[in-house]
Amino acid sequence: MDWTPLRDEIAKWHQKKMVLPIWWRDDDATTDTAALDRLISLSKEVGVPVHLAVIPRHATPQLAKRLAALDHIHPIVHGWAHRNNARGRDERAEFTDARPSDLNREEATEALRLLQRLMPERVLPVFVPPWNHIDPLALNELPGAGYRVLSTCDARMQPEALPGLTQINTHLDPIAWREDTRLHDADYLMEKLVTSLKRRRQGKDDNSEPFGLLTHHLAMEEEVWDFTRQFWSEILSAPHEIFEILPN
Repeated sequence: MDWTPLRDEIAKWHQKKMVLPIWWRDDDATTDTAALDRLISLSKEVGVPVHLAVIPRHATPQLAKRLAALDHIHPIVHGWAHRNNARGRDERAEFTDARPSDLNREEATEALRLLQRLMPERVLPVFVPPWNHIDPLALNELPGAGYRVLSTCDARMQPEALPGLTQINTHLDPIAWREDTRLHDADYLMEKLVTSLKRRRQGKDDNSEPFGLLTHHLAMEEEVWDFTRQFWSEILSAPHEIFEILPN
């Protein structure tokens, strides 16, 4: 992969003395696995903490034990059971307006409570909807269920999804999900990455929102792991701040 376009863009950030806030989210954790160990090791190697989106319904005590002493892995809430409840064939969402509002509220509330019981004082009140989608009425239930942050994908439209609910998205997913979890085409990834940084530098997108890499440790092939390591090596050469969502 030719990283020259990113390096050229980073040079312009240095020239303008702009700082890029960055963060890392990884989805779909349920238990202790070899892939999770690899994620933990890579996070430590590159010096960037991981916000680990855990599926509450399937989370195990083994996961809690593995994460207990790791201050660079921050558990957050990934829906309830990662079940598709959308009506349309081409849609995927767990928290949808097709379901009763009280059911969305109950599952969102129980998801946070369950993980807080499993990992006391570790779980952050951050809600990551499966497939990065949540319908409007379901979204309204999140503040009352105890959440303070919503994380989906792509540049946010405003700092808050709702009053009291900060939005902190991810912006680059290296996996081509329609091609059996392979690494996306190199030109596609580079164009998306450089365009995103350019829009921030030009003031077209909100640079106060941390730029987020989204990974899925359980689905990553070797070339995706390689990309992820190289991505951090390259992006950390920019003037940057590493962002962590921490307990109040």
